[in-house]
Amino acid sequence: MTSKVDEGAGTAEALGYEQARDELIEVVRRLEAGGTTLEESLALWERGEELAKVCRRWLDGARARLDAALAEEEAAEGDAE
Repeated sequence: MTSKVDEGAGTAEALGYEQARDELIEVVRRLEAGGTTLEESLALWERGEELAKVCRRWLDGARARLDAALAEEEAAEGDAE
């Protein structure tokens, strides 16, 4: 069984947020459409889980950067007073 899921397996960590999100959308679309074997559905599900983790890490990292920037700005404002 060779599919887009198999070809992308193991490379999720190297994906950017938008790439992971777009592939996750495609995985969900394929699962919702049905018509796949149990084995294909399980592979899609596993790939979706990997992609969701990648997206979460990107979003967590973005949140941390925003929080750090806001804290830095507040500290600078406090020093200026």
